[in-house]
Amino acid sequence: QVQLAESGGGLVQAGGSLRLSCAASGRTFSNYAMGWFRQAPGKEREFVAGISWRVSVTYYADSVKGRCTISRDNAKNTVYLQMNSLKPEDTAVYYCAARSGGDYVKIASYNYWGQGTQVTVSS
Repeated sequence: QVQLAESGGGLVQAGGSLRLSCAASGRTFSNYAMGWFRQAPGKEREFVAGISWRVSVTYYADSVKGRCTISRDNAKNTVYLQMNSLKPEDTAVYYCAARSGGDYVKIASYNYWGQGTQVTVSS
């Protein structure tokens, strides 16, 4: 089992920045690729960013590319999502997730999920 706990969400004005953190505990964190997803009210959960388990190859949704950076610190069992130039449409609950294989954009590929952290961007 891997337990994931997100933090760092909050209320920010458009154009502002936030850094989300996801602390992992349980099985060896470095064995898992990690991802960030988000779900806005009335919408399906969608992929935001992903990072591989060892060499830190990163992937981004087109909607956040150039504005967000995913990173991981295996020594701290933590993955981060730095979000800049935030827009009101970025408002959502953000989830981190861990996977041992599969397609990085597919929700079904992820074995473990956190509880989520709310990000609200005001215009």
